[in-house]
Amino acid sequence: MAAEYSFVPVQTIDVDENVTFMNGSRACHKGYIQHRDDSGIFFLKGSNNGCRAVYRVTFDGNIAVAPAVDGGVVGPISVAITINGEALGNATATVTPTVIGAFFNVSITTFIEIPCGCCVTVGVENVSEGVAAAAGSAIDVANANIIFDRVA
Repeated sequence: MAAEYSFVPVQTIDVDENVTFMNGSRACHKGYIQHRDDSGIFFLKGSNNGCRAVYRVTFDGNIAVAPAVDGGVVGPISVAITINGEALGNATATVTPTVIGAFFNVSITTFIEIPCGCCVTVGVENVSEGVAAAAGSAIDVANANIIFDRVA
């Protein structure tokens, strides 16, 4: 079972906020993944048959330092896949643009295990630190795409 959610237009995401997605024709209709349009949170369910569930989660998108009223600050920017609101270190992508508005393509993949009968929330968050975050700079995200592939 695989499900895909996207949001093609550019969206501005503040530090510690989630990238939002829309339900498309390839959204999960079996109840394993719950998502509301224009939301950045996905609710993944485990298995009820005595086994854990394993999902491969892949995020792809283009990120850039967003223009700000004060001109913005160029510095490293990052996005990460989160579980229950906590960013995964092994599922973080960081780029260092040289100019504001210069987009970089990032791709992140991780496996998420869910014990029998449990559930977790998953998102993609702006976890930028350092110069860009200290100045309060947001990031722009374009062509956001997330795929959930239930592998076990």
